[in-house]
Amino acid sequence: MSEHVPAQLPGFARNSVNLASAGLGAKGIYVTDEFFAPLERMLADQPAVFIEDKFDDHGKWMDGWESRRKRVLGHDFAVIRLATAGRIDGFDVDTSHFTGNYPPAARIEACNVAGDPDDNTEWTEVLGTSPLGPNAHHYLASLSSDIFTHVRLHIYPDGGVARLRVFGQPFLDPARVGDGDIELSSALNGGRIIGFSDAHYGSYHRLLAPGRGENMGDGWETSRRRVPGNEWIVVALGARGVLSGAVVDTAYFKGNFPDMCSIQAADMSEFGTDAGDAIITASMFWPELISQQKLQADHVHDLSAHIRDIGPVTHVRLNIYPDGGVSRLKLTGRIA
Repeated sequence: MSEHVPAQLPGFARNSVNLASAGLGAKGIYVTDEFFAPLERMLADQPAVFIEDKFDDHGKWMDGWESRRKRVLGHDFAVIRLATAGRIDGFDVDTSHFTGNYPPAARIEACNVAGDPDDNTEWTEVLGTSPLGPNAHHYLASLSSDIFTHVRLHIYPDGGVARLRVFGQPFLDPARVGDGDIELSSALNGGRIIGFSDAHYGSYHRLLAPGRGENMGDGWETSRRRVPGNEWIVVALGARGVLSGAVVDTAYFKGNFPDMCSIQAADMSEFGTDAGDAIITASMFWPELISQQKLQADHVHDLSAHIRDIGPVTHVRLNIYPDGGVSRLKLTGRIA
């Protein structure tokens, strides 16, 4: 049985990276008011939770950003530095668990600046004033396909937002990339997971995050396999490229690391960006990029010497035998 990003999500949410992910480096840099709940919670990768009996010095603890009740004319807003510059395709303004304290409407602007915006920065409206409801995800398309570095979320007049997700495509600046190798699997370069056999534990999207894992929950981990076979996960690279480097990191996976792994890959350019099921099915027959290799507990495995020359590829499939956890997968190469 395979799983993939839920089909009921709009295309921009299924086929993009959350540029406002704190785990990828996004950061709130300004907010008019965060009396009840700090802005940083709104950028968390994990789904928002509600803890009924949890209170702090400011009142009810809420998992998101929440301003106080406004008693004067005006509204609240927050400025977020995106994890990386990119084209914005759409948003999820998530008011989960905010019922009597959600904002009735929101609007979003964006800018592209070196450093951070100031009073002279020109902002572009990427989401017009849109109605919001209580305890709900609001998937809204972007009005612009330009490249941006920051967004400014306006809420009218006040209230709380559990999560803001800014879905888009990281910008691979030719001046930065050049002809050299880049990490094509990195989420910061547009890599994304489109399917897997099992992801019972951990946070599977963190497999493509920068750096090393911080704990055993910071990566992809399957349940214990009780039937013959093996587990797998399929990754769309940020760009079509020729791979020359491969690292499989089992950081913090000690009694639950896979015994072995292998990697398959293929050029699936002709399938387009919204053919997840077809690509996942085809992945069973892709050629091997790296044959089966033994793995160790809590170890960085550089498998680059085992890469076979199979030409340019757009997708890879990491197979683990029989099950277990992998913290990071890092695949480097040059754009083809």
